[in-house]
Amino acid sequence: MHVLALRADLHIPESQSLKEKRSVVQSIVRTLDGWVSVAAAEVGAQDKWQRAIIGVSVIGAEPSHVEGLADRVERMVWATAGVEVLDIEREWIENDGWERV
Repeated sequence: MHVLALRADLHIPESQSLKEKRSVVQSIVRTLDGWVSVAAAEVGAQDKWQRAIIGVSVIGAEPSHVEGLADRVERMVWATAGVEVLDIEREWIENDGWERV
């Protein structure tokens, strides 16, 4: 099992309220949550009108599949209207082995 975490730091310049920002953020999160092997959530800057931090996890059996899916996630975020991407970071979550219970 291979897991890749992404952290997207976003600027939403047209947002004038938390309600407007959340509409944009929820659209991104709902879209990504609908993808197989992907989970997403707003994980930071919840109290800022024009900033959002979205965390995304991608999981799969093969690293190449996970990388390809993460590339799709990034392209989708970059293509979202009204959103400026300030930064996207990736980090592999290491699997040191699982203990059966």
